[in-house]
Amino acid sequence: MTYGNKIPEEVIDAVRKHYDIVETVGKYVHLTKHGKYMKGLCPFHSEKTPSFTVTPELQIYHCYGCGKGGNVIRFVEEMEGYSFPEAVRVLASDAGMPVTWATPDGGKSTPHDADRAKIIEAHELTIKLYHHVLNNTKQGQTAKQYLRERGLSDKLIDHFMIGYAPEEWDLLARFLTNRGFDLALMEKGGLLSAKSDGSGYVDRFRNRIMFPIWDRDGKATAFAGRIIGEGQPKYLNTSETMLFTKSRTLYNLHYARPAIRKSKQVVLFEGYMDVIKSWSAGVKNGIATMGTALTDEHCAILKRQAEEVIVCYDGDDAGQAAAFKSIPMLESAGLKVSVAMLPKGKDPDDYISEYGPEAFLRETMDQPVSVTKFKLIYSRKNHILLKEEGRKNYLLEAVQIVAELDSSTEREVYLKEISREFDISLDALKQDCHQIRQELQKKKPQGDNNDNSWNNGRNEKPRKSGPPTLMPAYTHAERRLLHVMMRDREVAQAVHERLGDAFNVEDHAALAAYLYAYFAQGYDPDVSRFIATLHDDRLERAAASILMMDGDFPFDDTTMDAYIQDIIKVPQYRDIERKKEEMVRAERTGDFLAAAQIASEIITLERQLKGRQEDRF
Repeated sequence: MTYGNKIPEEVIDAVRKHYDIVETVGKYVHLTKHGKYMKGLCPFHSEKTPSFTVTPELQIYHCYGCGKGGNVIRFVEEMEGYSFPEAVRVLASDAGMPVTWATPDGGKSTPHDADRAKIIEAHELTIKLYHHVLNNTKQGQTAKQYLRERGLSDKLIDHFMIGYAPEEWDLLARFLTNRGFDLALMEKGGLLSAKSDGSGYVDRFRNRIMFPIWDRDGKATAFAGRIIGEGQPKYLNTSETMLFTKSRTLYNLHYARPAIRKSKQVVLFEGYMDVIKSWSAGVKNGIATMGTALTDEHCAILKRQAEEVIVCYDGDDAGQAAAFKSIPMLESAGLKVSVAMLPKGKDPDDYISEYGPEAFLRETMDQPVSVTKFKLIYSRKNHILLKEEGRKNYLLEAVQIVAELDSSTEREVYLKEISREFDISLDALKQDCHQIRQELQKKKPQGDNNDNSWNNGRNEKPRKSGPPTLMPAYTHAERRLLHVMMRDREVAQAVHERLGDAFNVEDHAALAAYLYAYFAQGYDPDVSRFIATLHDDRLERAAASILMMDGDFPFDDTTMDAYIQDIIKVPQYRDIERKKEEMVRAERTGDFLAAAQIASEIITLERQLKGRQEDRF
């Protein structure tokens, strides 16, 4: 059997059972034991008080802050940004299980899937072609010599599969034609360009050193080309395609992921040459944006991979400005940020070539400065300190920067440094700092999660704006019923016979329907397996939330009957309320005959409802 005629059920089941959720989640989240649960800070939203809970017994997770929840497959989906089939495929592959179903999406190949596969295949072959041209032809000698002069060894060139696209107009076009590729599709994939007269296709990249770009799973999807000699543009990337989007692509992520996972730290560079040279120096967790400014999508990807980012941009004004701009974006994504400082005018590539890899590691990578320190250094460059006005403006700006720190100890350290350097009263600096902090506190929202005030240790009291919203009795009854039903086949069967799908909350009705079908197929109660059958983010969250309820409440046939009655009578109450509204409208329009008829119907409905309630006792 397969789910949705896609991935075989036994594969999903084997993957789910192979991975312990505590071990898998523990690679991303620091978990501590709390009774029968494991708790930690949620990786999906910013919080200071742990509300993310893992239940080893049930092999599920749930966050009381943002509501995300599910089993181990769903967790990997959320963390890595995979689709469900992609998550199953990656987990199965990592576990050494054969991936034998038709496509990454688990179903029959579509034309779109076939196009993607062909473009990836063409990129893989093109990488080998350009790499061969670089290493084994006369055309590639100049490019090879250039790379060696830049400090790239043959081993490094081979590792990153760097190549050379010669000056010929149609070398790649002929190469792909001979292998039966559709050249129109190759243009869509970014490898070729159509001739202006419509008579055919030419190579997109010519006379360029070619740096292959792989996606996070190691599939070749694009190229970055650097021109040899004079010409514009100096750097040329593949245009945006169905496989390649610059705002969501990070160079070298597939190689760097193991080191990032191990250290929980990533180094962010500006360009691929910086990544490659730093790799040779021992920095195995380096990645770079593709010649574009850092985006929110980039930051979200980094947050799923690491806890801390070291920004290592060029030492010139443009590089430092880019670093300054990137800091709030990275911090907003929930990442801890520090900055590796380089001498003015030097980039990582230059620094390693001039001073060597050991110096780069010792003087730069091992001594990143804090965000506050970097901001102070950056601010100094924008003021002429030899002039009184420049010193005054810098001091005001510096105190503003320091005032943003939450730690009084850190503020004291920086203010003392400023006091000593500029021979200014520490008390005066503290006073200004205190005033600024008071203003900041007035503007700052309370807590780290305003939508969930209980989610912050400093904000544990209920809000004064009003009492907490109480859950309706029928919702409470439905959740408790489902909580037991997911663990007990007999209870689920009894509820099916008496209630069916007549739950009043839409998600509860859907969960009940899935649960009836699950047990009808002969499966034993297994909540993690049940969640794997849902394939719906909202329902998985709802199921996880219900399962995380305290299950110590009493439950027997009498309790079950009471819950069912609470659920059944809700539509009747709604009918009565609707009838009352109709009666009021009839009275307002002077149709008293209709109003009397409706009143009679209301009395009948109320008697029926009362009779049902009396039958319970």
